[in-house]
Amino acid sequence: MRDPSGRLLRLLSLLQTPREWSGTELAARLGVTARTIRRDIDRLRGLGYPVHATHGNTGGYRLTAGTAMPPLLLDDEEATAIAIGLRTAAAGAVTGIEDTSLRALAKLEQVLPHRLRQRVAALTEAAAPLPPHDGAPPPAESAVLALLAAACVTREMVRFTYTAAGGQRARRLAQPHRLLTAARRWYLLAHDEDRAGWRTFRADRITDPHRTGMRGPERELPGGADPVSWTMDALAGGSGTIRARLLLHVPITEAAEHVTAWQGVLEPAGDHACLLHTRSDSLRFLAHRVALLPVDYTLLDPPELAPHLAAIARRATRATRDLPT
Repeated sequence: MRDPSGRLLRLLSLLQTPREWSGTELAARLGVTARTIRRDIDRLRGLGYPVHATHGNTGGYRLTAGTAMPPLLLDDEEATAIAIGLRTAAAGAVTGIEDTSLRALAKLEQVLPHRLRQRVAALTEAAAPLPPHDGAPPPAESAVLALLAAACVTREMVRFTYTAAGGQRARRLAQPHRLLTAARRWYLLAHDEDRAGWRTFRADRITDPHRTGMRGPERELPGGADPVSWTMDALAGGSGTIRARLLLHVPITEAAEHVTAWQGVLEPAGDHACLLHTRSDSLRFLAHRVALLPVDYTLLDPPELAPHLAAIARRATRATRDLPT
């Protein structure tokens, strides 16, 4: 390859792949000598690219993390994916990065080829987000997520203030295990040291987190469950201080076709009925969850849930009483 600038860009593109390249491999790819490769590596280092070299028969070159962010080479698909991701982040479920995302997007779009700018604009317009509504989940703080993510990697204990659905605030000590996201909300799966058990915390309800410097043991979820399945079960009614039990007047096979996982856990109760077990920290939220059931049911307990269900029924009746039947 005779063009030194073009060769340097090609070399940089190869080094950005997540592997280590020997000098012989790079020389063969670029059609030059190993000596030329060594000179080009020195030029890249002079431009600020942290190229690490290992010696020996199995040695080679690879890019490593440096003290500054050097320019990146992206192919069309990578550039498009990053641009769309930045647009999404600017209006996403994490607060504190909206302006940063817009600044990064402006820099990227300035150098995008015209064909890619058109592609990104078309995809963004076709996938325009709806404006937030009253029931939209609050965004999680990016600084909180970053601290929790770091603690997940190091198994470090974290203290934070947690606000329950009912407004009660308590200081907690937990060992973060995994961060997960569902329905535009972030959740922390952690071992609650105060209660000696696994809990799922909503990240937007976590405030004032502090890393303690104390590392916990390497833990596994009970039964060898994976974090995703465990969190899904928790969101399906496995967590919460208020428990409800309902008799559904359909066989469990039919109920399973209509009752979504987040509404609770089903249990057989004869050939023509089944039980639904569900939990929440809020009677009001629990009533709305039950009201969404698409089958006939009877509330068994708790009796405190009945007034909330009755209020939903009255509002629905008032909303439809003047409509023609």
